[in-house]
Amino acid sequence: MRERAVTGKVATIGVDVGGTSISGGLVRDDGEVLATVETPTHVAGVGTALKTLLAVVHDVYAQARAQGWTVDGIGVGLPGPVDVDKGMMSAAAPQNHVPEFHGVPVAEQIQALTELPTFVDNDVNALALGERAFGLGRGAASLAVLAIGTEVGGAFVAGDVLVRGACGFGGELGHVPVNFDGPRCQCGGRGCLGAYLGGRQLAADARQRVRDGASSTLVERAAGDIDAITSSMVFAAAAAGDPLAAGLVDQGCEALAATLAIIVNGLDPELIVITGGVAESLVPLHADLVRRAAAYAFSHPLGSTRIEITPSDKRDTVRGGAALVAYERARRAGSR
Repeated sequence: MRERAVTGKVATIGVDVGGTSISGGLVRDDGEVLATVETPTHVAGVGTALKTLLAVVHDVYAQARAQGWTVDGIGVGLPGPVDVDKGMMSAAAPQNHVPEFHGVPVAEQIQALTELPTFVDNDVNALALGERAFGLGRGAASLAVLAIGTEVGGAFVAGDVLVRGACGFGGELGHVPVNFDGPRCQCGGRGCLGAYLGGRQLAADARQRVRDGASSTLVERAAGDIDAITSSMVFAAAAAGDPLAAGLVDQGCEALAATLAIIVNGLDPELIVITGGVAESLVPLHADLVRRAAAYAFSHPLGSTRIEITPSDKRDTVRGGAALVAYERARRAGSR
């Protein structure tokens, strides 16, 4: 990739790495996504996530050149805590959802492939930067993001500063305990939101209850295959009056409401964005979640906080990677 023609058309490559899939996109400076690539994270087998990531970057870069765009940098969101300055994941499993990335100099390897400035961060941190630059967070003085998908992630932006913390764990809002006697979470803690409402956990809880003999329409929804029960099925069954599903959703919503109160009371943001794969199922429950949160949160800041629930979109996740490039350039230049 040594030949890099410079044109008047400049864009950035943003990449979102998940445990299931990797998405890459070419993003203009106004947030318009010009081209996208998506593929399973381990399309070539177990342990091949880095190979997949490099292939996605290569493919998006090739599309950029074919369309006459000059790429000015690459930003990558990784699923776990990241040492931003070293350009690599800083934690192994369970906090790192693609453990093979642990200790691998991801930014360095992408930069060696493309000869382009490359920055990596936690995926939800990048998503929050994208919301602030291009989405619901434009103009907000402070922004908290809860990404509720397969697992639960979080991020917080105060003014112009992304709050990363001393070790890269800042903003893990989905892993603050809401029930001291609650079940173990996959993060290793007890009673966090992720133990109740992550898509993987909610589906696993439903499957286990059915296997233990609980009666539920979920079996019918899954065509008799208990292993096929998903979190979206649980929400749909709850809305239709299934007692088992309704109990799980009620428990998850109460945990989410308590988490919202922790964010409101502890951070007092102008805006909270709830997104991720589970968000679509939460949209009809917006008013109920705010009502529940009122039982835990200070009334004045809760009433002043804008709470938005928006389903995830791959364009948003690749915009996050692009926003990360702009943010890191400004930070390293000393303006943040």
